[in-house]
Amino acid sequence: MEALSGGAGGGGGGGGSEEKGIFEYFGWVYHLGVNSIGHQYCHLRFLFIRGKCVAMYKRDPHQNPDIKPIRQGVVGPTLMVEDLGRRKVNDGDFYVIRFYNRLDEDRKGEIACATAGEAQGWMEAFDHAKQQGQYELTRRGSARDKLNKEMEINLVGHRPRVKRYTSGLRKLIRIGQGPETLLRLSSKFFGSPDGFEGDGGDAFDAHQWKCVRTMAGIRIFEDVSSHKTGKGILAKSVGVIDATADSVFEVFLNTERQQRYEWDMLMGDLELIESYDGHYDVVYGTYDPKYLTRWHSKRDFVFSRQWFRAQDGTYTILLFPAIHKKKPPRSGFRRTKINPSTWEIRHLNTPMGSNGPRCLVTHTLEIHSQSWHRWKNSQCTKFEKSIPYALLSQVAGLREYIGANPTLHQQDATTVVHSKISSFSMSSAEYEEDTEVQDEFYDAIAAESFSSDEESDEEDEKLDKKDQRVKLKNVSWAMTTLALKQTAAPDVREELDPHTSPVTIDSSDFNGSLRQGKDDNDTNCWTSPSGERFMIRGKNYLKDNSKVVGGEPLLKLIAVDWLKVDKSVDRIALHSRSLVQSEAGKKLPFILVFNLQVPAKPNYSLVLHYASYRPIHKDSLLAKFLDGDDMFRDSRFKLIPSIVKGYWMVKRAVGTKACLMGKALTCKYFRQDNFLEIDVDIGSSSVARSVVGLVLGYVTSLVVDLAILIEAKEEAELPEYILGTVRLNRIRLESAVQLEV
Repeated sequence: MEALSGGAGGGGGGGGSEEKGIFEYFGWVYHLGVNSIGHQYCHLRFLFIRGKCVAMYKRDPHQNPDIKPIRQGVVGPTLMVEDLGRRKVNDGDFYVIRFYNRLDEDRKGEIACATAGEAQGWMEAFDHAKQQGQYELTRRGSARDKLNKEMEINLVGHRPRVKRYTSGLRKLIRIGQGPETLLRLSSKFFGSPDGFEGDGGDAFDAHQWKCVRTMAGIRIFEDVSSHKTGKGILAKSVGVIDATADSVFEVFLNTERQQRYEWDMLMGDLELIESYDGHYDVVYGTYDPKYLTRWHSKRDFVFSRQWFRAQDGTYTILLFPAIHKKKPPRSGFRRTKINPSTWEIRHLNTPMGSNGPRCLVTHTLEIHSQSWHRWKNSQCTKFEKSIPYALLSQVAGLREYIGANPTLHQQDATTVVHSKISSFSMSSAEYEEDTEVQDEFYDAIAAESFSSDEESDEEDEKLDKKDQRVKLKNVSWAMTTLALKQTAAPDVREELDPHTSPVTIDSSDFNGSLRQGKDDNDTNCWTSPSGERFMIRGKNYLKDNSKVVGGEPLLKLIAVDWLKVDKSVDRIALHSRSLVQSEAGKKLPFILVFNLQVPAKPNYSLVLHYASYRPIHKDSLLAKFLDGDDMFRDSRFKLIPSIVKGYWMVKRAVGTKACLMGKALTCKYFRQDNFLEIDVDIGSSSVARSVVGLVLGYVTSLVVDLAILIEAKEEAELPEYILGTVRLNRIRLESAVQLEV
């Protein structure tokens, strides 16, 4: 399978002030769907985004200036984009993106990309298109009535005629045949997308890693703090690989035997047993121990793989030993448990004078072998014949394998084009407010008003041959900066009105269903830690990416509710039992209600209530957030997680990176009277659901810190400050209180 291409074109290179800030993004994708008789289809399509406008073509419009789009429309504010992860499509592994209407989830559709990086690039492109649409609405109030529910995007696109289904059968067979010159391209933006938080984490890590050995250019570390637990040793191997994180991720996940034999001395014979939600699968493997030990009885093993891609492009992969009914113990084989381990594949900035991509690969595993210390202190022991040693050597194998395959570590060959594209139907004039393009992207993708989809198989074969002659020079990849006007924010000390007398907040007046803890040894409770465990953007962040230790939270945590609900509940602040509706709550200048909706059986809601002792300053960044639109809020509301105590695998899954909640999950905002409620639906993301499922399995042993803040993007808004924090100490699921709606 080849990679699909996308790129950001250099729009706005001569269109005057109206064109300034318009970005372009385009490339090949696969359009997935089900036709009217229930059969799946998968068509290679050229997708083009310009500003808020989207068009889909059967051919590359750069090579065919006269071609008309088969579907077109605009991206509206109710468009939601979800990463469905990895899916098997016609014997090929693809990464699927789902589009749906936030107001009507029945209106939905999917496109597929060859790599996870491709999928992330398109998600970012659609997010920028939403921002562009929102920006235009702020300039042209008259256009607001055009962005309504009836015009939303729908990728379903049923095929009403059997002829078109039979025509598509051959396309399903040819699913891997895209333009040959677009192989191994990545549709990523050059520059930091929203949500990129740099290389390091944003909360302090309790591990104390010490380098104890180097081998084959790989450093071997052990966590010296893990000696205190007596439950085994945490070790990791770390190496720099000259390739993109996407390339390394694809090589690692690939179970094809011949490729695996070239770098993996342990897991060469793998078989995919079952895939689940696109981010989780179960794998069966065998190995001959004669390469490791003197014993010659064959071994087999079953393990699960769970992976996530962070907003900065970092991959985290969790490997757990598992059991599966399809693979019971096998005659002639001894069932072995593979050590639990994690992989992290993180992009590294390319040094000056170098054009090649680089990434840092870290493989962490839990070792119970008694021979670890003997191996660490000597050159050759039986440990080098063990499974943990083979696991630690995998990074070295990956590094050497990719180094020996130039196609895997070459920098993407791209050409930046700065000229304005106006020779085909996706020109700027086509999308002025007085044109006939009235549909949003949902309806445009669902519409079948063009006859091009009725073409015969022979015509499609000609199309494929023509697409294979696409010239790389026509793929442009630059994205101009979106010129959103931001008013200067006051100094952080003036987030609250200094001219108003403060009120006294008595915690005894507010009681949530989860009690406040006495100290860190208390359980099933909450406390409010300082911001010293978190790193936030400093005053000079825009110049040197420097971060500083967080200070005291701006808002005071006054109560926490741990609730059990039949289904997710929004606008919980309006409930009669909410403290917001109490007499004491109504007297507070401002309350922030953070409702974290946890999908499970049953569902849960963790509701945090933060209060200010003064009114919000009318010119502050916080005031802009409170009274801004949902697009602005989604682009600014940020959460930093940190597991202080708990199983190390859960720590690696959750991480310590700041996350823009509105980019990763569906967030709803409700502003009224003296409060703002933020309802965060964790179930809106398959990745988040997977992480939460893992966390809930260990929640009674976890101490979790959370910090919420508004991201600062302008110099006048720096340094950042923490809105509020909470520490959740070993929460018991059964202690949740049933909420009657």
